[in-house]
Amino acid sequence: MVNINPSSVSKIRFSDCDMFGHLNNSRYLDYHLDAREDHLKNSQNFDFQKYYKNDLAWVVGNHEISYLKPALYNEMVKLQSTLLLVENDFLIYESIMLDENETHLKSIIRTKLIPISLKTGKRVEHSADFMEWAKTLENVDLDHSVDLQSRITEIIIELKARMMV
Repeated sequence: MVNINPSSVSKIRFSDCDMFGHLNNSRYLDYHLDAREDHLKNSQNFDFQKYYKNDLAWVVGNHEISYLKPALYNEMVKLQSTLLLVENDFLIYESIMLDENETHLKSIIRTKLIPISLKTGKRVEHSADFMEWAKTLENVDLDHSVDLQSRITEIIIELKARMMV
């Protein structure tokens, strides 16, 4: 069975931090995107090169991100990602950053990706094969229409409940 909620651990690097030792706001995007790429490759056998060779890539349509607690220099953080929605002409994934012990939510991001042809640079639709595969990864337990602030509240409640056990 495929893991639809893969996770990984990353170390916050000095070169990614501001003078206060906090992860720079723009670098959160990189940590989330890099984690999703690794999750796709390692947990879901996704090969970007295969799609690039077949004239398909994705561009970011938009990011919605909230910064809740600073990620600090040399800190180990856990990143978890999941596919919220797959449609013919876009997909949306969510990625969360937690402290390594999973007690605090540091950031959350939702990203909309749009498929494009590498030859033309124009929007295209996902193939039937891609849709069939991607639908197996779609996290139907999460409501993709829930706004980000409500989702943050859900995650914080889950974290607090786990700490009570």
